[in-house]
Amino acid sequence: MKEKLKQLRKEKGVDQKTVAKNIGVTASAYSNYEQGIREPNREIIVALCKYYEVSADYLLGLED
Repeated sequence: MKEKLKQLRKEKGVDQKTVAKNIGVTASAYSNYEQGIREPNREIIVALCKYYEVSADYLLGLED
């Protein structure tokens, strides 16, 4: 998931702080998701899907 998060953020042209603010987490928490240090919980996954306008299956690597 970490590669997809980084790719989606870069495609959207925003920084980690902006994404974090929009999904309701700290910038360090979001950074941890992109680095693979932490996995987002269900609520954060939903927020990420809405923010990036992708399915959970895509974000979780179940579909391309």
